[in-house]
Amino acid sequence: MTQSPNFASLPDRSLIAVGGPDWRSFLQGLLTQDVETLAPGEARFAALLTPQGRLLYDLFVVGREEGVWLDVEAAHRQALLQRLTIYRLRAKVEITADETTISALFGGPQAAPGFLADPRLAALGWRGYGAVAPQGALTADARAYDAHRLALGIPGPADWGSDKTYPIEANFDLLNGIDFKKGCFVGQETTSRMKRRGHIKTRMAPVAFEGPAPAPGAEVLAGELRAGEVLSGRDGRAMASLRLDRALGASLTVDGRPVTLERPSWFLEALG
Repeated sequence: MTQSPNFASLPDRSLIAVGGPDWRSFLQGLLTQDVETLAPGEARFAALLTPQGRLLYDLFVVGREEGVWLDVEAAHRQALLQRLTIYRLRAKVEITADETTISALFGGPQAAPGFLADPRLAALGWRGYGAVAPQGALTADARAYDAHRLALGIPGPADWGSDKTYPIEANFDLLNGIDFKKGCFVGQETTSRMKRRGHIKTRMAPVAFEGPAPAPGAEVLAGELRAGEVLSGRDGRAMASLRLDRALGASLTVDGRPVTLERPSWFLEALG
């Protein structure tokens, strides 16, 4: 029996439209993702970093016939608009807020017309822009979609904040969020240096436990050693920032409760 997909509106995401003659060269010099080869109807995952290489904003770059949409966290749209305007200088680009709705289709076997594959991980499903629920889809909400994301071990904006985390620590390199061959972008030097070194000391990873999620910032201990901290979560599961050299193979606890480091298949490369 074919499983029906879930359709959820995502009011926590919003759009910025970028167009004009110079939009490709403008974004190519800013974002971690290549946009020179982006085709209409294609979405790519990316980030805007600080010059020091820390994460400011995650975003999806969505190809259109004339320009792109930037799918960003709604709470950060205005700040990102302002930052892009500062970077614009003499480039011939138009940057405006766009009120087209964003949605997700997930948990089913195939996409529906008008939905684009999530570029991070196929199991996440598809993203819709101005799309309506396809026939037969089950109505869900943003909270259900967030639970789906967390079940797959994918970190989100609540985990990296703004100007705190390096993108590789948030697994952007494992989730198709950085193109290391594209050339220069803001924060590229630090990001490339971390990649070249090969060994990443700290990464975000999912942990499982019984009962409600610990408070954000709660220490993860490996015996008596600090192995990291809890970032965000819900009953039974949370994301944590972990020192892999201490967390791997150790008995972990948070607030005296045992927690288990999980190993999503897409994350095995990082855990080794």
